Amino acid sequence: MVILDRFKMSRNTTPLKTLQVRVRDRHAALLSRMAFEVNQVWNLANEASYEAWHVPVPEVGYIQGVWRSAFDIQKDILPIRKARGFILPSHTVQQVVAEHAARRRQFKTSKLRWRASSGSRRALGWIPFKKGSAKWVNGQVR
Repeated sequence: MVILDRFKMSRNTTPLKTLQVRVRDRHAALLSRMAFEVNQVWNLANEASYEAWHVPVPEVGYIQGVWRSAFDIQKDILPIRKARGFILPSHTVQQVVAEHAARRRQFKTSKLRWRASSGSRRALGWIPFKKGSAKWVNGQVR
């Protein structure tokens, strides 16, 4: 079902498309695992950016390091993702790291809050995707 929300149409606004999709029970386990892995990738990006920014120096303390871009962090996460056996595609990992970098720039901090992946206080599951990765085929999103 596609719902088209129309706001006041002026020169600077465009219509917003919202896609509502019913997820069947047979896909719930796979989507839950992918949401768990997205949280893990977020935490890996958070750790990598923090470690690059806070460099320990013996007998001095910590000094400011480098502000790493999303591209730099993605290169560090790739071997970890393969070693842990994540099922997330690489474009989803790229989107998660890009979102993390955007939030770091927005809040001007080297470390954001951790995303709890399990337990009673776990973060909401979200699985980002790039524009070309989702296709509408025969009334289904693939």
